[in-house]
Amino acid sequence: MNLQFEERPSLHGYRIGIASLDAEKSLNALSLPMIEALDERLKAWAEDPTIACVMLRGNGPKAFCAGGDVVQLVNQCREQPGEIPALARRFFADEYRLDHRIHTYPKPFICWAHGHVLGGGMGLMQGAGIRIVTPSSRLGMPEINIGLYPDVGGSWFLARLPGRLGLFLGLTAASINARDALDLNLADRCLRDDQQDALLEGLVQLNWREQPTAQLHSLLRALENEARSELPAAQWLPRRERIDELLDVADLPAAVHAISALQADDDALLARAAKTLAHGCPLTAHLVWEQIRRARHLSLAEVFRMEYAMSLNCCRHPEFPEGVRARLIDKDQTPHWHWPDVAAIPAAVVEAHFAPAWEGEHPLADL
Repeated sequence: MNLQFEERPSLHGYRIGIASLDAEKSLNALSLPMIEALDERLKAWAEDPTIACVMLRGNGPKAFCAGGDVVQLVNQCREQPGEIPALARRFFADEYRLDHRIHTYPKPFICWAHGHVLGGGMGLMQGAGIRIVTPSSRLGMPEINIGLYPDVGGSWFLARLPGRLGLFLGLTAASINARDALDLNLADRCLRDDQQDALLEGLVQLNWREQPTAQLHSLLRALENEARSELPAAQWLPRRERIDELLDVADLPAAVHAISALQADDDALLARAAKTLAHGCPLTAHLVWEQIRRARHLSLAEVFRMEYAMSLNCCRHPEFPEGVRARLIDKDQTPHWHWPDVAAIPAAVVEAHFAPAWEGEHPLADL
């Protein structure tokens, strides 16, 4: 199953629910059985009056969760080009349902997001009421590399970043450190990697009967004060002004042109981001531009419903299967994109990714 569940006794008959992703070799990548089991357990804990608080974490030193396990999914896409595999319909519906559950969880929900937090890992983390990063945290949405797009609620949280930083991070898959995550409201606290046991011990000692919110806040604040000296330097807020200026353009091809021109820039961080975009999927760039534009006025549930359509249509079109083939299956790192020129992709192709790919009512209509 690659998941562990524990209920740790606390005071007055309460318990702390701890869910641990346990697929260390794959950096805790989410498979469909993991998604379904986690959702089922979180639902049960939400309804159990003796569970006071839930923590979600990943085992192993390298990653909380490095994304979704998409190889099996893409193998099915490649067997039936132009079709949407049944696995895709189930995988994305269940993953987005799980992410939505975390966003709307009725109890204190802590996500310990150390190491790599990518794609599907960001989907789990961003919904948590208390998002904890550590000095080792490296957050990102790297879907431009594989021809997908920043899903799992990426439309929601990227659209809400300051200025044009959400667009920039979606287009370049740039890495976000712990300080950036706090600066951009993608995390709530930074604790040291070795403070997780102290946090759990503190949770067990809290009196969940009386003013639990205030006690939990005091515990987190005390631990964070101990960790303050280990925060890395900010990367993205200091560059916001330049990025906003760069991306003050009318359309996506102009944005790609502006960023691509930075490949030889003196700023190594911007140069690396530009190279990633230059080697990424041009269609994904269009999807990023459009999803952020549309998401500004959507509710959270509407965002997940929009992304469900986008993800199914990505399985039907050639870029996502080809990107995963090149990066994760054959690992030749040379994807042959069907639409290699960002300026030549027809608007109808982009628009088609937002069209319903099912009959009748939306499969996520009940969110």
